[in-house]
Parts: sequence; structure tokens; C-alpha cells
Amino acid sequence: MSLSAGRQYSLIFRLALPAILAQVAGTLMQLIDASMAGRLGSLAAASIGLVASSTWLFSGICRGVIFGFSVQTAQTIGAGNDELAARICRQGLAAILLFALTFAVTGLFVAPHLPLWLHGEPAIQSMASAYFGWWCLFLPFLMLNEWAVQMLQATGNTRLPGMLQILMCALDVVFNWFFIFQLNLGVAGAAIGTGAAAMCTSLYLAWFTLVRSPFLSGHHSFRFRKETIQRAVKIGLPVSVEQLVTGSGYVIFTRIVAGLGSISVAANSFSITAESLAYMPGFGIASAASAIIGQCVGAGRKTLTRSLAWRIELAGITVMSVMGIALWFLSPALMQLLSVDPAVQDLGTRVLRIEAFAEPMYGAAIVATGILRGKGDTLWPTIISLVSNWGLRIPFAAAMTGYGLPGVWFAMAFELNCRGLLFLFRLCRSFPKDRIASSDSTQTENTGPAAA
Repeated sequence: MSLSAGRQYSLIFRLALPAILAQVAGTLMQLIDASMAGRLGSLAAASIGLVASSTWLFSGICRGVIFGFSVQTAQTIGAGNDELAARICRQGLAAILLFALTFAVTGLFVAPHLPLWLHGEPAIQSMASAYFGWWCLFLPFLMLNEWAVQMLQATGNTRLPGMLQILMCALDVVFNWFFIFQLNLGVAGAAIGTGAAAMCTSLYLAWFTLVRSPFLSGHHSFRFRKETIQRAVKIGLPVSVEQLVTGSGYVIFTRIVAGLGSISVAANSFSITAESLAYMPGFGIASAASAIIGQCVGAGRKTLTRSLAWRIELAGITVMSVMGIALWFLSPALMQLLSVDPAVQDLGTRVLRIEAFAEPMYGAAIVATGILRGKGDTLWPTIISLVSNWGLRIPFAAAMTGYGLPGVWFAMAFELNCRGLLFLFRLCRSFPKDRIASSDSTQTENTGPAAA
């Protein structure tokens, strides 16, 4: 039976929609934290915004470890070796818990000094330290949740992770309300609420992955195996380096913004949170792409892999273009939701409308990264991110500080457009269009991706 273009798009969106919901849910948790803490005033919001880039840096490096195992899991399932996939899954769990615990301890030691290193104003330093310290304490549960989501998506199961991430958002609201306002813990309560919500969902997802998943359950060893670790390092190390490059770039970007004052820091933080609602669909599609492409590569279906790669990329650009248009029109409402300060609202709206023009090419970069990771190509995304972030965004943003926060965000929007073009060029080299069969009728469908 042939896998027509229509069936390919059906497969893409059937897997991508729950993954999008999972990504949006994760972003909503940031939105919930920012919005509820924002009720405490601009200083509280600025304290979260000051350390937000550092939380992305820590979690991003840990995600590289997860990718090192989840890509292997997807490819092994595609090759029909479920027993090996289950062993790889367990080795990934052991690895990510080891890394997460190490980073959690490191973060607890760093927390008292981090706001000072980032040039935060004295009025927000203690709140920022408290938020970062509590966030680090719950990092193992946040990464356990990420591990389970990635592993289940590698099997083609995106529905359950999506539903549980939505539940996590609901729990976050309840826990935040309790810790921030009922126990009067302020900004620290936002981090505790998020961590408590992640703890609840991560434990269930981990249980389901190890006990109930048709592909990954069973009694298997958690012992590290040389060949798996070598492959994980080959795949995951470039991803961790990429996240280090991107995350450290965000830290420096935040430090640049910190020199513009607390209003700019708060507006920058809220705007990044609001914008993330626009690009989370791109990350959802990219997450599904890694699973789909990984399984196709494992099954050895080269022509189908190329065809799906370009159709996923087109879908990602299209969805992100729509989100860019929505961001332009909805930015005033989003900023009013996040902040009660008119100055923050006005500044945030201005920079969000600048960023709206970057969404299509940002989507191209995000989705292409997911496609390349599914293939096992994690080196080139790292190189592109390094060149784009440190060669373009940081120096250009520093040069544009004279124009305030809008100038800095113009630099970011320009860099994202350039990054998207670079990723499209890499995708052309990895999946040349002229090699794709003009008709999919030559494709013989056996099991295809697991979710199919």
C-alpha cells in the first residue's frame, strides 16, 4: 500500500498535534509563573526574568543527554528491535538523573551569586536567587518529565504526554496559587509550584514508560553499555553543546538587557514568555519530526524519509507564519495578561511586533533541527547555532542598546531570520529535493512509523 502525500501529512499532524499541545503546556507553565508572580509587581517579574535564561541553559544541556538516547530509541524501534529500545530507554533514565542531580547541586551553590553576576539590580537579587535555587531543587523531576515525554514520543505515543502536560499546567495554577498567595512565599512560591506540578506528572509518566509502554516496558537492565553510550555521546554531545551555546547566548543577552533597567528586564522577560506561545507549535512539530524521521531512518526507508522531511519542514514554516500573524495582533492582550504595569505592557507590545516578522524563519530553524536530530545529524545544528548566536546576535544586540529594548529585539529578529536560512541550506544538503521520487507510489508501506 502506497504512502501518499495526503497520508504523509495526516501522519505528520496526527503525531505533531499532541506534541504541540505538550510544548504549549510547558510554555503555559512559564506564562502562569510570570503572570501570577507579575501580580506582585514589576520587581517580582524582573527577578524571574533575570534568571530565566539560566534555567534554559541548565535544562537545555540536560535535554542534550536525553536526545542522545531518545533518537537511538526511535531508530531502534523503527528497525523492529523493541528489546534493545527498552534497554536504551533505561540507560537514558540513569544518565539523565545523574546529570540532573549534578546540575541541581551546582545550581544550589550558584544561586546566591547568579543575580550579581548577571548585573541584576539590588532590589531583585534576593528574589531571583530564591527562584533559581528552588527551581534547581526540582530539576531532577523536570528532567524526568522530559525524559518520559521524549521516550514515549519516540515510540509514536504523543497523546499521553500531551494530556499529562496539560494536566501539569492545571496543577501549576493550583500549586502556584497556594504557595505564592496562601503561604506568602512570593517569587519562590512560583518555582515551588512549578516543581510540585512537574513532580506529580513525571512520576506517572516514568511509571507508564517503564511498565505499560508496548515498546519500552519489561524487566531490562539499567546498566550502561559501551556501544549505547558511545552512540549517545555522538548524538547527544553536539545537542548539549548547541544548548550550551544557545543558552549561554541567552544569558549574555539577558545581561545586555539588564543594563537597560528593571522595566526593560520585566518587559523582556514577559515578551519572551509571550513569544514562546507562538513558537511552541514549531517545537511540537520538531519533536514529532525527530520521532518520525528517526523511525524511518531505522527502517531504512530513505526516499520516504526525504519526502517526509520536506513536508514536515513546510508544515512547520506554515504554522509558524500563522503564529507570527497572531502574535502581531494579540501582543497587546498578552502583555496586559502578564503585567499590570502600563510601561511594561507598552514596551512588551512593541518588541513582540518586531519579533512577529521572525517567526516563519525561526520555525524553519526549529523544525529543521528536529528533522536533523531524527537522522542523527546533531553536529551541524550546533555549528549553525554557534555562528548565528555568537557571531551575529550578541554583537549586533550589544551594538543596538542605544535604541533601547526595541533595538536589542530587532537584532534578535534579524539573527533568527538568518538562522532559518542557514538551516534551510543544511536541510537541502541533507535531503536534496531532486532525489525525491516524483511519486510516492513506489513506496511500499509495511509498518511505517510506529504511530502509523
